[in-house]
Amino acid sequence: MDKILVTRSAMPEYEEYIEMIKPLWDSHWLTNMGVYHKELEAKLKEYMDVPQISLMVNGHMALEMAMQALDLPAGGEVITTPFTFISTTHAIIRNKLVPVFCDIKEDDYTIDENKIESLITEKTVAIVPVHVYGNICNVEVINEIAKRYNLKVIYDACHSFGEAYKGVKIGNFGDASVFSFHATKVFNTIEGGAVTFKTEELYERLYNLKNFGIRGEEHIQDVGANAKLNEFSAIMGLCNLRHVDDNIRLRKEKVQQYIQHLDGEEGITIQRFDQPNVVYNYGYFPVRFQNEEIRNKVYIALREQDIYARKYFYPLTADAECFRNKYKKDDLSVARRVSKTILVLPLYPELEPEHIQRICEIVKMHL
Repeated sequence: MDKILVTRSAMPEYEEYIEMIKPLWDSHWLTNMGVYHKELEAKLKEYMDVPQISLMVNGHMALEMAMQALDLPAGGEVITTPFTFISTTHAIIRNKLVPVFCDIKEDDYTIDENKIESLITEKTVAIVPVHVYGNICNVEVINEIAKRYNLKVIYDACHSFGEAYKGVKIGNFGDASVFSFHATKVFNTIEGGAVTFKTEELYERLYNLKNFGIRGEEHIQDVGANAKLNEFSAIMGLCNLRHVDDNIRLRKEKVQQYIQHLDGEEGITIQRFDQPNVVYNYGYFPVRFQNEEIRNKVYIALREQDIYARKYFYPLTADAECFRNKYKKDDLSVARRVSKTILVLPLYPELEPEHIQRICEIVKMHL
């Protein structure tokens, strides 16, 4: 059996991409918000059904820029989850903000909205919840808390491209939502990302932030960085957007195959994709084991067969060595328990049924 990675980048047919880049090759306009950047922005705005969208070079810079655009004051506290990719936490810290970690829920791994309010102080300026494995945070309660305390809400929606909740596309919640279009995601632009939001004013602010504040050859309107999406990436996005619904449909089929093999097995908890009113994108297939020892045995057994599952997310961002145990005493018991027992199994459209069967056989052998 060939090496099986936890995911595989979605790509169009070679000829489709080459045909799309021919005019770009002739134009020599490779970046700086060219034709394809503008086209992708418009098409994503329609597909994601959002009032405004700003494309970025990657999801991390999208999150950093969103925080800056919302003028979160340096030194302010931001309530967030430790059960996420380290980028979420780093973006907060790099903006000279202070992460305050809130525990998660055992059933869907999203931030525990019932514990947020107890963490709010006079220094709290924002909440950065994360939609995890396509599971959606309790947006209603989070919105109520934010309004009550006059806090900004920025959703890390990197796991939830294409999803909807109660008929509303996921990029419409909070003051802003941030997406990653990294090669590993359901929809990718090779590298890329986006911020979705509601106001024209925020669009102008984000434009300045991602383009050095330049608004004309002799006009520097604001202090900014460089976070623009290039034209090659935009074209990859335009190609992949044509096929993303098929990608999601095929991912769902693979998930259903996993569930058929693992459903009812003792000693393992599988993702159910059953949150009420959620339309999923089937980006990940996480499973949980009874303890860390079993999880690690399964992880090693799969690797010995060239199957590369991921301990995703382990360790918690709060427990990363770069923080020198600063948050070790925080009450994150659920998140730590989940982190030590979770494993994300390979999932992508080209994964063959016999590969899924083999993966599940190895998992069941070690329960």
